[in-house]
Amino acid sequence: MLHGIDVSAYQSSYETDGLSFVFVKATEGSTYVNPRLATQTKTGRDAGLVVGFYHFLWPDNLTAQAEYFVTKAPVRDGELLAVDWETTGDGTRASCAEKDTFLREVKRLRPHNKVVLYTNRDFWLNVDTTSYACDGLWIADYVAAGRPRVQADWTFHQYTDSPHDKNVAAFADDRALRAWARD
Repeated sequence: MLHGIDVSAYQSSYETDGLSFVFVKATEGSTYVNPRLATQTKTGRDAGLVVGFYHFLWPDNLTAQAEYFVTKAPVRDGELLAVDWETTGDGTRASCAEKDTFLREVKRLRPHNKVVLYTNRDFWLNVDTTSYACDGLWIADYVAAGRPRVQADWTFHQYTDSPHDKNVAAFADDRALRAWARD
């Protein structure tokens, strides 16, 4: 398995040794842009990592959120786009139908980039009713790396958030990950 991390404005910087990929928070809702987006993106690209960008999804205005995300995320060919679907800071959440709409809209707007769903195990098992993850499932379940407790094919697994968000990818090597990202 390949190792990676995901970062947001909470991390002023990150180490890239031993990593194959990084997901950088780009946007949230339709007004927030990560103030460290450019620097965090440059760090990943300079290290030769596969770079992905994620959007924290809020309920309502899905088309506007998708458009906001793809215009603010500095995505290139072979880089990834993801939606972070979980409970918001005010205790609300986008519905399963809204999650699906957002994923489809991002894929429509960026058809040549892989689009994945990030969600936690509870949402996947108890909130999701369609199992639609577009091009791949990125599942958060804080157990042994690469052993999420879901009966679904997963692409990425976030297995801890201590001391930061650590992930693994279900690819044999960097070449396989890059080939999938570019396919």
